[in-house]
Amino acid sequence: MIKFVANLGMLFTEHPLLERFQKAAEAGFRVVEIWSPIEAEPQELAQAIKAAGVELLQFNLDAGDMAAGDRGFLALPEQKERFRSGYEMAVQLAGLYGARQVNCLAGNKTAANSREEQLACLKDNLEWLHPQLEANDLYLNVELLNKYHSPDYILGQSGELFSILDELDLPRIGFQYDFFHIQLQEGNLVTTLRQNLPRVGHIQIADAPDRHQPGTGEINYRYVLGEIEAMGYDKYVSLEYAPLGTTEESLAWLPVECRVQAQAADLAL
Repeated sequence: MIKFVANLGMLFTEHPLLERFQKAAEAGFRVVEIWSPIEAEPQELAQAIKAAGVELLQFNLDAGDMAAGDRGFLALPEQKERFRSGYEMAVQLAGLYGARQVNCLAGNKTAANSREEQLACLKDNLEWLHPQLEANDLYLNVELLNKYHSPDYILGQSGELFSILDELDLPRIGFQYDFFHIQLQEGNLVTTLRQNLPRVGHIQIADAPDRHQPGTGEINYRYVLGEIEAMGYDKYVSLEYAPLGTTEESLAWLPVECRVQAQAADLAL
């Protein structure tokens, strides 16, 4: 059974963030995720989560000014302290919100450092993180972004990130497998997932090329979701797409009774 999560960074944005938790609950979701944990005052955000009766699964570590082009700090040697202090802040917020995992972006290529230096920094930060994750009972995912929307991003191919995760072999650190980014970057969605499933910590979905709901683009999501189910993937699948129409209209493919758990055969795709 597939367990779906509503990403409130992209869904229910017709409403202010603090209202989206209740809207997600009313739509049938019991688990949600957000982008930035500091978009609202922390105590108010925690209260909104509790009042809606939903669980916050995940949020993103400090990624900098995304609108200005920042894409995180994991692989930026000159930003090592910012990355680590950002994680320490996230630990406090995860405790307040009840979150189980965090996502991080690796960062852009820099003129000041070679690619080898940046990847060494990435590995060093992950090795530093792992005992901290164990101590705080948290998991961390690293995300691959596509070159069309993030042309300077340091991680270019899924195979490179999977190889790093295999080399380090840190059980609490996984790959955030975003089907939208992987489709634009390289395709071969299902085979790549199947070959690397033990390293996948989280899945996000949107159709391509326009990042709307499943059924609006070139990805055959009836097949993809059926294969995810057949593989025995037991973590969460997040709906991280820009709704075509209202959020409620965009959810027509996912019947209300299926929004906690669903079989691929139940989906109206």
